[in-house]
Amino acid sequence: MAAGDVLKNIADCLAFDPSAPLLFSSGTFWALFLIFMPLYGLLKKRFWQMVVFVLAFSFYFYYKCSGLFVLMLAGTSLVDWFLSRAIIKPGISKTWRKACVALSLALSLGILAYFKYANFFLWNINAMVGGNFQPLDLILPVGISFYTFQSVSYIVDVYKGRVAPTQTWLEYAFFLAFFPALVAGPIVRADYFIPQIRQNRHATRDEVYLGLWLILLGVLKKAVIADYIAQYNDLIFANPGGYSGFETLMGIIGYTMQIYCDFSGYSDMAIGIALIMGFKLAPNFNFPYKAQNLTDFWHRWHISLSTWLRDYIYIPLGGNRKGTARTYINNFATMLIGGLWHGAAWKFVFWGAMHGAGLAVHKAGKPYMNRLGNSWWLNALCWLTTMATVAALWVFFRADSFKDSITIISSVFSDFSLSYAPAFASARMLWLILMIIIVVAHAMPTKFWDNASQWFIKSPWVVKLIAFVIVVQLVIELKGEDVAPFIYFQF
Repeated sequence: MAAGDVLKNIADCLAFDPSAPLLFSSGTFWALFLIFMPLYGLLKKRFWQMVVFVLAFSFYFYYKCSGLFVLMLAGTSLVDWFLSRAIIKPGISKTWRKACVALSLALSLGILAYFKYANFFLWNINAMVGGNFQPLDLILPVGISFYTFQSVSYIVDVYKGRVAPTQTWLEYAFFLAFFPALVAGPIVRADYFIPQIRQNRHATRDEVYLGLWLILLGVLKKAVIADYIAQYNDLIFANPGGYSGFETLMGIIGYTMQIYCDFSGYSDMAIGIALIMGFKLAPNFNFPYKAQNLTDFWHRWHISLSTWLRDYIYIPLGGNRKGTARTYINNFATMLIGGLWHGAAWKFVFWGAMHGAGLAVHKAGKPYMNRLGNSWWLNALCWLTTMATVAALWVFFRADSFKDSITIISSVFSDFSLSYAPAFASARMLWLILMIIIVVAHAMPTKFWDNASQWFIKSPWVVKLIAFVIVVQLVIELKGEDVAPFIYFQF
C-alpha cells in the first residue's frame, strides 16, 4: 500500500463519521486513549500545558462524537465564562447581575430547546391549528442535555456565591468539556470538580487500579451484557403485539436490565477513566433495582441528574417547605421536567409524570406504611411493586411511540402463558444466562462489591492481566456487527 493511501486511511479514521461516533466501548477510543495517557502523564507537572492538552483532546473527542457542533460547545463555554466574570465584577448592580444570569440561561436553554424541542412544539401547534407541518431538518448534538445542565448550574452557583468563577476560560472549558463525562454524564457540579483542576492531583496506585476495575466492570455491563440482550429486546419493541405475552414480558424485563447495564456501564467507565487521570467524579448509580419505593429508586438511579433536579428545580419551586399539597405538586412538576429532559415526545412526558405521581403516592402513603412495621413480606411486596412500576414505565421510555407502549403492555396481559417458557429457554439460553448473571450480581450486598474491588486492587499484576484478557475475549465473542451506541447518547 502506498504511503499516500496509508495517510488517507489514517485521516479518514481521525475524521468525524456520523455513522460511527467515538464510544468508550470502541477499539478506536481505547487506541486513542493509550496514546493520550503517556502524553498526559508527561504534562501533568506542567499545569497549563496539561490543561490545554486535556481540553484539546476533549474537544477532539466531542468532534468525533458530534462533528462541527464542537464549535457550539466552545462558543457556549466562552460566553458563559465572560458572563460569570461579569457577575462578580466589583460595583455591578444586582439588576445587571441578574441580567447576566438571564442571558446565560437564555443562551444555553435556548440552544437546547431549539435542537431538542423545536419540532415537538411545532408539531403540537400544527396538530391544534391544522396544516401541513414539515419537520425541521435538525440533528441533536450528542450530550447537549448534559453539558447544558452543567452550564446552568455553574452560572446559578456563581450568582448565589456557592462557587467562585474560574480565573481563565481554559479552566471553565476544561470543566464543561471534560471528555469522560461530556456526552452522557455523570453531570459534573462546579463546586465539586473545579477545585480538582487547580489541585492537579496525581492518581495514587490504588486509584489507578480502582479505575481499571471500574472500566472492566463498565465494559462487561455495556459491551457484553447490555449489547447482547438488546438483540432480543429490540425484536420485541420493533414489533409491538407481534409476540406472545410471555415473550413480550421477557423483552420488558430484558430492557429493564439492558438500560441499567448500558447507562451504569458508561458511568463506570467515565468514573474509572477520570480516576486514572487523577479526577474524581461523583457516583451515578447505587444498585437502583434494590429500591423498595420510587423515592429510594431516584436516590439510586442517575444520581447526578436526580440531585440536579432536586437542587435547581424542586427546591427553587419550594420543595417541601410550603405544605403537603405543594410538596406533591413540586415533586410532580420536577419529574415532569425530568421526563421532558429525556426526550421531546409525549411518551417521555408521561414517563416523567407517572414517576412524579408515584413519588407523591409514596410520600402520602409513608405514614400508613410505617404503622405496619418492618417485615420481610412487606419489604418483598414493596420491592415487587416498585420494580413492576419501574419496568412498566421503561416501556414508554423505549417504545417508538405512546401507542406502541400501550400495545406492548396490553399484550402481556392478553396473551400470557407459561407454556412458551420451555421453547424460549431453549432458543434464548445465553440471553437467560446473562440475565441471571446481572440479576444475581445486582442482588449481592454492596459490601461484596466493595471487597471485590479491594481484592482486585491488591491482586498481583498477572491477575489483573487475566481479568483484562477475559473481558476483551468476551467482548470479541459476543459483539454484534456494529458497536452499539449508548442509550443515553440520544439525550
